[in-house]
Amino acid sequence: MPDIPAPPVILGDEPGSFPHRVLAERHPAIIRQVRDAFPYDPGTHRALDALLASCTDGVIEPLPEGAGDRALWSAWGLDSFSGRSWFDVPWLWSESYFYRRLLDAVGWTGPGVWQGVDPFRPFKRAELDAEETDGELAALDALEGRPATERARALLHGSLWGNRADLGFRISAGNAAAVAGEAAPGLVADDSDTLWSLLPPPGSGAGTLCLVADNAGRELVPDLLLIAHLLDEGRIGRAVLHVKPYPYYVSDATTTDVVDALVRLRSAPGAAGGHGRLLWSAMADGRLAVRAHPFSAAPLPYADMPDDLRAEFASAALTIFKGDLNYRRLVGDRMWAPTTPFQEVTAYFPGPVASLRTLKSDVITGLSPATEAALTAAEGQAWRTGGTHALIQVNASDEAQGK
Repeated sequence: MPDIPAPPVILGDEPGSFPHRVLAERHPAIIRQVRDAFPYDPGTHRALDALLASCTDGVIEPLPEGAGDRALWSAWGLDSFSGRSWFDVPWLWSESYFYRRLLDAVGWTGPGVWQGVDPFRPFKRAELDAEETDGELAALDALEGRPATERARALLHGSLWGNRADLGFRISAGNAAAVAGEAAPGLVADDSDTLWSLLPPPGSGAGTLCLVADNAGRELVPDLLLIAHLLDEGRIGRAVLHVKPYPYYVSDATTTDVVDALVRLRSAPGAAGGHGRLLWSAMADGRLAVRAHPFSAAPLPYADMPDDLRAEFASAALTIFKGDLNYRRLVGDRMWAPTTPFQEVTAYFPGPVASLRTLKSDVITGLSPATEAALTAAEGQAWRTGGTHALIQVNASDEAQGK
């Protein structure tokens, strides 16, 4: 991490705080949703009851004997945190371990009939198959024939706003304040010009883009559309899409979710179908690759990434981190002063790096004093977690470019 004073890592032990509500309210609600999503057997229901008791009033317990990733989690801190309250360890760690233990409870880790069955799949598919998705994909037709820079901007904003892609396809950086419907700007930081400058010029067909995905369903589709545009315009020669190695954080994308999204796109009419066929072909010839590195689901900041992942990001023309959780891991899950420079907290990163994120947690860096003041005056601290604001931040320093 940078040589600047770093605040403590965020815990979930403060009643009324956003992290505390996630642990005390959201996690029990997720257990109830998962329980109702499948006709699980009595043993699974008992395991879910045990997890509910553990994560609300109990303590962190070790992984079962024989778990294939037990050594990995030990290296990630499990030995130190076992026996402690879920609320008294780093919030990022506690959240990640909850989802890992949920997979044990529902039998995903097997053996048994539920082995490999994603407990969140019904929610992901319902969103992907929703009528709203048809409207968002149809909006692509309006972009056909528009100048390349306008299409690129629209698709970047579609990826930024996720399942508000129908709105994102119609906005530009100049009127992004209207997205939030607030006095304060919807786009609180915008380094999009720098982002585009890091990619090779159109038609060059050179360079690799790494995109670290966030959510599946309607939020993964705009990410894929952005990749399709960059490949089609020759702004990149290859894309590597990093997804989670197992079901995680309810909606985080896995390889299966990528396939579902590609099938949805390829079968769509109009421009969306063309993008889907391009991506399908790109998967087959290697221009689009999917990675599911174990560290993608680690309860640690990316400052602690292993050497092989560091080398992959170092070789990319640009790495884009999507979403709120990836932002927390990129900058460190700490209550930074909002004006702490993004370039300083990401100085460790081995290559040019960008974040596309809607704000859904307290962690934030890189704001101007004027922007922070406007947000706080308009909304108190609600702007940090409501998902009504977003940012595009880039570190293109010489250090980040390996110079």
